[in-house]
Amino acid sequence: MPELQRLRPDHAPALLAFEEENRAFFAASVPDRGDDYFTGFAARHAALLAEQATGACHFHVLATEDGEVLGRFNLMDAVDGEAELGFRLAEKATGRGLATATVRELFTLCTTAYALTTLRAAATLTNTASQAVLTRTGFVPTGEKALLSGKPGLAYVRQLTGQAPAGRAL
Repeated sequence: MPELQRLRPDHAPALLAFEEENRAFFAASVPDRGDDYFTGFAARHAALLAEQATGACHFHVLATEDGEVLGRFNLMDAVDGEAELGFRLAEKATGRGLATATVRELFTLCTTAYALTTLRAAATLTNTASQAVLTRTGFVPTGEKALLSGKPGLAYVRQLTGQAPAGRAL
């Protein structure tokens, strides 16, 4: 069973492989990261770890027992109990409920480790899989339009206070 892990320096090789192997799959529904992301990956990874150390962001990977990265689950711009959720799952890991289960697991970390009470998220209009995960995990559309690297999307919000245990309705 894959495990949600806080981003560490030793995740870099597996994380780069994950991004390279799934680049075309991701680009079908979210804006492509561009070639510079891959050529400057080591510096970018170090910058993420430095940002995480400040407490402004909390980066996670979903990894198998042998260290393969199946997904990324990030909490960005954590301020005053709120953060922005972003996630992506490897193509070969889709359709098994992993994204939904991992987002629910992240809710526990949000409230117990990161003192977060509200999550925001956005998904492009073409990313119906992410929209479904957000809806299944209790996010509601805000009615605001979002632009994600120039692509139209929907904004969502999820209150974490008073939530039921992962996977259970209130």
